[in-house]
Amino acid sequence: ERPVRGEIEFQDVWFAYGKQDDGDWDWVLKDLSFRAAPGERLAIVGHTGAGKTTIINLLMRFYQPQRGRILLDGQPIDRLRLDELRKHIGLVLQDVFLFSQDVAHNIRLGAQDIGEDRVREAAERIGAAPFIERLEDGYSQELGERGATLSVGERQLVSFARALAFDPQVLVLDEATSSVDSEIEAKIEEATKELMAGRTSMVIAHRLSTVLGADHIIVLHQGALCEEGTHEELLDHAGLYARLHELQFARTPAA
Repeated sequence: ERPVRGEIEFQDVWFAYGKQDDGDWDWVLKDLSFRAAPGERLAIVGHTGAGKTTIINLLMRFYQPQRGRILLDGQPIDRLRLDELRKHIGLVLQDVFLFSQDVAHNIRLGAQDIGEDRVREAAERIGAAPFIERLEDGYSQELGERGATLSVGERQLVSFARALAFDPQVLVLDEATSSVDSEIEAKIEEATKELMAGRTSMVIAHRLSTVLGADHIIVLHQGALCEEGTHEELLDHAGLYARLHELQFARTPAA
């Protein structure tokens, strides 16, 4: 099996979840083409409803595009076995899903090849170890229904540790905008950097630091690519990104 380099490419992708009343497709993505080079950090920005989450759904093959192709290392993803494709892509969503089993189970998800050491190492590298070790039963602590015993930020860190333990070549991150306190926010930011190191990452960006740290930014508007470039290039362009940046990213939190 060839090692995966982690190049992702969308070629002329059109996608609709369904049809309109007049029978035409209700396009969510329109003729979308972009490429994330191996090891590159790609940030995806745009208003709500611009099609950002749909990109993730198509890359994971939860849905198939009506037209166009999506490639991993030049290979159309619909030719890969589903488990093969998903093995190479680590998915970290805003709405973290945790099981009621213990912390270690939530990190390794029953994968036989992820031993105790790898679970602990992932938690340490992500910065989740301190709060896990404070739990009464540590890594053996049962988390209760949907991880109810943990705070929002702690759940996020467990999901990061999970992604790191699986060590995928591509990381897809829908950044949480959930209201977490500034201390855990700083930890999540550190964890994000640790997680992205040496991987191709596609991030639906809600944080200014992520946008600034991206190698390449694509800006979606009503399902179409309207601008792409670096942060500086896009600000100079004075288009939609510059307006979004002013509205969304440049807001400083109230003291």
